[in-house]
Amino acid sequence: MKLALGGAQFGFAYGVSNSTGQVPRQEARKIVSLARLAGVDTIDTAISYGDSEICLGEIGVGDFRVVTKLPPMPDDIADAADWVRGQITGSLNRLGVARVHGLLLHRADQLLGKQGQTLASALLRARQDGLVGKVGVSIYDPEQLAAIMPVCTPDIVQAPLNLLDRRLETSGWLQRLHDVGVEVHTRSAFLQGLLVMNQATMPPRFGRWRVLWDTWQTWLDAHGVSATRACLQYPLSFPQVDRVVVGVSSTAEFRMLLDDAAVVATTTELPDLACTDMDLINPSNWNRL
Repeated sequence: MKLALGGAQFGFAYGVSNSTGQVPRQEARKIVSLARLAGVDTIDTAISYGDSEICLGEIGVGDFRVVTKLPPMPDDIADAADWVRGQITGSLNRLGVARVHGLLLHRADQLLGKQGQTLASALLRARQDGLVGKVGVSIYDPEQLAAIMPVCTPDIVQAPLNLLDRRLETSGWLQRLHDVGVEVHTRSAFLQGLLVMNQATMPPRFGRWRVLWDTWQTWLDAHGVSATRACLQYPLSFPQVDRVVVGVSSTAEFRMLLDDAAVVATTTELPDLACTDMDLINPSNWNRL
Protein backbone atom coordinates (compact mmCIF):
# COMPACT_ATOMS: atom_id res chain seq x y z
CA MET A 1 0.00 0.00 0.00
CA LYS A 2 1.64 3.20 -1.21
CA LEU A 3 -0.92 5.56 0.32
CA ALA A 4 0.18 7.29 3.51
CA LEU A 5 -2.23 9.08 5.84
CA GLY A 6 -1.64 12.80 6.19
CA GLY A 7 -2.23 14.23 9.64
CA ALA A 8 -2.61 17.94 8.92
CA GLN A 9 -6.43 17.80 9.11
CA PHE A 10 -6.14 16.32 12.61
CA GLY A 11 -4.54 19.56 13.78
CA PHE A 12 -6.38 22.29 11.92
CA ALA A 13 -8.64 23.01 8.94
CA TYR A 14 -6.44 22.30 5.93
CA GLY A 15 -6.96 22.71 2.19
CA VAL A 16 -8.73 25.18 -0.08
CA SER A 17 -11.63 22.74 -0.55
CA ASN A 18 -12.03 21.97 3.16
CA SER A 19 -15.56 22.88 4.23
CA THR A 20 -15.73 20.82 7.42
CA GLY A 21 -12.84 22.23 9.43
CA GLN A 22 -10.57 20.27 11.74
CA VAL A 23 -11.35 16.56 12.02
CA PRO A 24 -13.05 15.76 15.36
CA ARG A 25 -11.14 13.39 17.65
CA GLN A 26 -13.70 10.60 17.36
CA GLU A 27 -13.59 10.73 13.56
CA ALA A 28 -9.79 10.89 13.58
CA ARG A 29 -9.74 7.71 15.64
CA LYS A 30 -11.97 5.97 13.08
CA ILE A 31 -9.77 7.17 10.21
CA VAL A 32 -6.64 5.79 11.85
CA SER A 33 -8.40 2.47 12.50
CA LEU A 34 -9.44 2.30 8.86
CA ALA A 35 -5.87 3.01 7.79
CA ARG A 36 -4.70 0.12 9.94
CA LEU A 37 -7.28 -2.26 8.47
CA ALA A 38 -6.47 -1.17 4.91
CA GLY A 39 -2.76 -1.83 5.28
CA VAL A 40 -1.71 1.81 5.33
CA ASP A 41 1.49 1.75 7.36
CA THR A 42 2.67 5.38 7.29
CA ILE A 43 1.28 8.52 8.94
CA ASP A 44 2.67 11.94 8.08
CA THR A 45 2.43 14.82 10.54
CA ALA A 46 4.42 17.83 11.74
CA ILE A 47 5.06 19.80 14.90
CA SER A 48 3.53 22.84 13.20
CA TYR A 49 0.26 21.04 12.35
CA GLY A 50 -1.62 22.45 15.33
CA ASP A 51 -2.38 19.65 17.79
CA SER A 52 -2.05 16.87 15.18
CA GLU A 53 0.71 15.11 17.12
CA ILE A 54 -1.32 15.28 20.35
CA CYS A 55 -4.34 13.84 18.56
CA LEU A 56 -2.31 10.98 17.09
CA GLY A 57 -0.73 10.30 20.47
CA GLU A 58 -4.13 10.04 22.12
CA ILE A 59 -5.33 7.65 19.42
CA GLY A 60 -2.21 5.49 19.55
CA VAL A 61 -0.02 5.15 16.48
CA GLY A 62 2.89 3.11 17.79
CA ASP A 63 2.32 0.43 15.15
CA PHE A 64 2.64 2.92 12.27
CA ARG A 65 5.68 4.37 10.57
CA VAL A 66 5.26 7.95 11.76
CA VAL A 67 6.98 10.76 9.88
CA THR A 68 7.02 14.17 11.52
CA LYS A 69 8.69 17.47 10.72
CA LEU A 70 10.64 20.06 12.64
CA PRO A 71 9.34 23.62 12.44
CA PRO A 72 11.61 26.38 11.10
CA MET A 73 14.41 26.99 13.58
CA PRO A 74 14.25 30.55 15.00
CA ASP A 75 17.13 32.79 13.96
CA ASP A 76 18.11 33.55 17.54
CA ILE A 77 18.79 29.92 18.51
CA ALA A 78 22.36 29.72 19.79
CA ASP A 79 22.64 25.94 19.93
CA ALA A 80 21.01 24.18 16.97
CA ALA A 81 21.82 20.72 18.33
CA ASP A 82 20.12 21.44 21.66
CA TRP A 83 17.10 22.93 19.88
CA VAL A 84 16.72 19.88 17.62
CA ARG A 85 16.97 17.52 20.58
CA GLY A 86 14.32 19.45 22.48
CA GLN A 87 11.97 19.49 19.50
CA ILE A 88 12.36 15.74 18.98
CA THR A 89 11.76 14.99 22.65
CA GLY A 90 8.58 17.06 22.64
CA SER A 91 7.38 15.41 19.46
CA LEU A 92 7.96 11.88 20.77
CA ASN A 93 6.14 12.73 24.00
CA ARG A 94 3.13 14.12 22.14
CA LEU A 95 3.01 11.14 19.80
CA GLY A 96 3.48 8.67 22.63
CA VAL A 97 6.25 6.77 20.85
CA ALA A 98 9.89 6.04 21.60
CA ARG A 99 11.01 6.75 18.03
CA VAL A 100 9.62 7.89 14.71
CA HIS A 101 10.30 6.41 11.31
CA GLY A 102 11.22 9.75 9.81
CA LEU A 103 12.14 13.27 10.88
CA LEU A 104 12.09 15.93 8.19
CA LEU A 105 13.00 19.59 8.10
CA HIS A 106 9.97 21.69 7.19
CA ARG A 107 12.31 24.44 6.00
CA ALA A 108 14.98 22.55 4.08
CA ASP A 109 16.76 25.74 3.04
CA GLN A 110 17.88 26.22 6.65
CA LEU A 111 20.53 23.60 5.90
CA LEU A 112 22.14 26.27 3.73
CA GLY A 113 22.22 28.88 6.51
CA LYS A 114 24.95 29.73 8.99
CA GLN A 115 23.93 26.86 11.30
CA GLY A 116 23.21 24.47 8.45
CA GLN A 117 26.02 22.07 9.17
CA THR A 118 25.19 21.99 12.88
CA LEU A 119 21.56 21.35 12.02
CA ALA A 120 22.53 18.50 9.69
CA SER A 121 24.79 17.00 12.36
CA ALA A 122 21.99 17.20 14.93
CA LEU A 123 19.66 15.28 12.61
CA LEU A 124 22.26 12.60 12.01
CA ARG A 125 22.92 12.35 15.76
CA ALA A 126 19.21 11.80 16.40
CA ARG A 127 19.28 8.97 13.89
CA GLN A 128 22.43 7.53 15.45
CA ASP A 129 20.81 7.65 18.90
CA GLY A 130 17.80 5.71 17.63
CA LEU A 131 15.26 8.48 18.18
CA VAL A 132 14.47 8.52 14.46
CA GLY A 133 14.88 5.86 11.82
CA LYS A 134 15.50 8.20 8.91
CA VAL A 135 16.12 11.92 8.43
CA GLY A 136 15.26 14.10 5.50
CA VAL A 137 13.68 17.20 4.06
CA SER A 138 10.33 18.49 2.92
CA ILE A 139 10.81 20.62 -0.18
CA TYR A 140 8.67 22.83 -2.38
CA ASP A 141 10.96 22.92 -5.41
CA PRO A 142 13.11 19.97 -6.55
CA GLU A 143 15.87 22.38 -7.52
CA GLN A 144 16.47 22.93 -3.79
CA LEU A 145 18.04 19.49 -3.75
CA ALA A 146 21.06 20.51 -5.80
CA ALA A 147 22.26 22.71 -2.93
CA ILE A 148 20.99 20.52 -0.09
CA MET A 149 22.45 17.16 -1.08
CA PRO A 150 26.11 18.14 -0.53
CA VAL A 151 25.27 19.38 2.99
CA CYS A 152 23.08 16.52 4.13
CA THR A 153 22.17 13.45 2.08
CA PRO A 154 18.57 12.77 3.10
CA ASP A 155 17.10 9.34 3.74
CA ILE A 156 13.64 10.69 2.90
CA VAL A 157 12.53 13.49 0.60
CA GLN A 158 8.94 14.71 0.58
CA ALA A 159 7.88 16.85 -2.37
CA PRO A 160 4.74 17.91 -4.21
CA LEU A 161 3.74 15.85 -7.25
CA ASN A 162 0.45 16.14 -9.08
CA LEU A 163 -1.05 16.50 -12.53
CA LEU A 164 -0.22 20.21 -12.57
CA ASP A 165 3.05 20.26 -10.66
CA ARG A 166 5.25 17.67 -12.36
CA ARG A 167 8.60 19.23 -11.49
CA LEU A 168 9.79 16.28 -9.42
CA GLU A 169 9.40 14.09 -12.50
CA THR A 170 10.44 16.48 -15.27
CA SER A 171 13.51 17.77 -13.42
CA GLY A 172 14.91 14.26 -13.27
CA TRP A 173 15.15 14.39 -9.49
CA LEU A 174 12.60 11.63 -8.92
CA GLN A 175 14.78 9.13 -10.75
CA ARG A 176 17.99 10.48 -9.25
CA LEU A 177 16.67 10.13 -5.71
CA HIS A 178 15.50 6.62 -6.41
CA ASP A 179 18.86 5.69 -7.90
CA VAL A 180 20.70 6.60 -4.69
CA GLY A 181 18.22 4.85 -2.42
CA VAL A 182 16.32 7.85 -1.06
CA GLU A 183 12.78 7.12 0.15
CA VAL A 184 10.46 9.41 -1.83
CA HIS A 185 7.18 10.62 -0.36
CA THR A 186 4.93 12.82 -2.47
CA ARG A 187 2.18 15.12 -1.31
CA SER A 188 -0.41 17.47 -2.80
CA ALA A 189 -1.88 14.88 -5.18
CA PHE A 190 -5.05 16.98 -5.27
CA LEU A 191 -3.25 20.34 -4.94
CA GLN A 192 -4.94 20.98 -1.58
CA GLY A 193 -8.27 19.90 -3.06
CA LEU A 194 -8.21 22.31 -6.00
CA LEU A 195 -8.03 19.53 -8.59
CA VAL A 196 -11.16 17.84 -7.27
CA MET A 197 -13.29 20.96 -6.87
CA ASN A 198 -16.28 21.68 -9.05
CA GLN A 199 -15.58 24.76 -11.18
CA ALA A 200 -18.83 26.30 -9.98
CA THR A 201 -17.58 26.36 -6.39
CA MET A 202 -13.94 27.15 -7.13
CA PRO A 203 -12.78 30.45 -5.58
CA PRO A 204 -12.83 33.26 -8.18
CA ARG A 205 -9.09 33.90 -7.71
CA PHE A 206 -8.39 30.73 -9.70
CA GLY A 207 -10.44 31.93 -12.66
CA ARG A 208 -7.38 33.06 -14.63
CA TRP A 209 -6.62 29.39 -15.29
CA ARG A 210 -10.10 28.67 -16.67
CA VAL A 211 -8.70 27.14 -19.87
CA LEU A 212 -6.81 24.61 -17.76
CA TRP A 213 -9.90 23.73 -15.72
CA ASP A 214 -11.95 23.35 -18.89
CA THR A 215 -9.36 20.97 -20.34
CA TRP A 216 -9.39 18.97 -17.12
CA GLN A 217 -13.19 18.74 -16.95
CA THR A 218 -13.46 17.81 -20.63
CA TRP A 219 -11.03 14.94 -20.11
CA LEU A 220 -12.89 13.70 -17.02
CA ASP A 221 -16.21 13.77 -18.86
CA ALA A 222 -14.76 11.98 -21.89
CA HIS A 223 -13.17 9.18 -19.88
CA GLY A 224 -15.79 8.73 -17.17
CA VAL A 225 -13.12 8.77 -14.48
CA SER A 226 -13.46 10.55 -11.15
CA ALA A 227 -11.11 13.44 -10.45
CA THR A 228 -9.79 11.76 -7.30
CA ARG A 229 -8.97 8.55 -9.15
CA ALA A 230 -7.15 10.36 -11.94
CA CYS A 231 -5.24 12.52 -9.46
CA LEU A 232 -4.10 9.47 -7.52
CA GLN A 233 -3.18 7.54 -10.65
CA TYR A 234 -0.44 10.02 -11.53
CA PRO A 235 1.83 9.78 -8.45
CA LEU A 236 0.95 6.15 -7.74
CA SER A 237 2.05 5.17 -11.24
CA PHE A 238 5.72 5.89 -10.51
CA PRO A 239 7.69 2.93 -9.12
CA GLN A 240 10.19 5.49 -7.78
CA VAL A 241 7.54 6.91 -5.42
CA ASP A 242 7.44 5.06 -2.10
CA ARG A 243 4.50 6.81 -0.44
CA VAL A 244 1.75 9.18 -1.58
CA VAL A 245 0.51 11.25 1.35
CA VAL A 246 -3.22 12.03 1.36
CA GLY A 247 -5.22 13.90 3.95
CA VAL A 248 -8.89 13.20 4.61
CA SER A 249 -11.62 14.71 6.75
CA SER A 250 -13.82 11.63 7.20
CA THR A 251 -13.81 7.85 7.03
CA ALA A 252 -16.17 8.03 4.04
CA GLU A 253 -13.67 10.17 2.15
CA PHE A 254 -10.82 7.85 3.11
CA ARG A 255 -12.74 4.77 1.94
CA MET A 256 -13.28 6.45 -1.41
CA LEU A 257 -9.57 7.19 -1.78
CA LEU A 258 -8.64 3.65 -0.78
CA ASP A 259 -11.03 2.30 -3.40
CA ASP A 260 -9.61 4.66 -6.01
CA ALA A 261 -6.04 3.71 -5.12
CA ALA A 262 -6.88 0.04 -5.56
CA VAL A 263 -7.82 0.50 -9.22
CA VAL A 264 -5.34 3.11 -10.42
CA ALA A 265 -3.21 0.41 -11.99
CA THR A 266 -5.36 0.87 -15.08
CA THR A 267 -3.52 2.32 -18.04
CA THR A 268 -5.78 5.28 -18.71
CA GLU A 269 -3.69 7.93 -20.43
CA LEU A 270 -3.81 11.02 -18.26
CA PRO A 271 -4.22 14.54 -19.62
CA ASP A 272 -1.23 16.84 -20.00
CA LEU A 273 -2.00 19.52 -17.44
CA ALA A 274 1.65 20.29 -16.61
CA CYS A 275 1.98 23.87 -15.38
CA THR A 276 4.99 25.90 -14.31
CA ASP A 277 3.08 28.96 -13.09
CA MET A 278 4.19 29.24 -9.47
CA ASP A 279 1.14 31.34 -8.63
CA LEU A 280 -0.93 28.21 -9.19
CA ILE A 281 1.24 25.23 -8.30
CA ASN A 282 2.67 26.69 -5.08
CA PRO A 283 -0.19 27.09 -2.56
CA SER A 284 1.90 29.49 -0.46
CA ASN A 285 1.33 32.04 -3.23
CA TRP A 286 -2.45 31.73 -3.25
CA ASN A 287 -3.04 34.42 -0.64
CA ARG A 288 -1.62 36.93 -3.13
CA LEU A 289 -4.07 36.06 -5.90
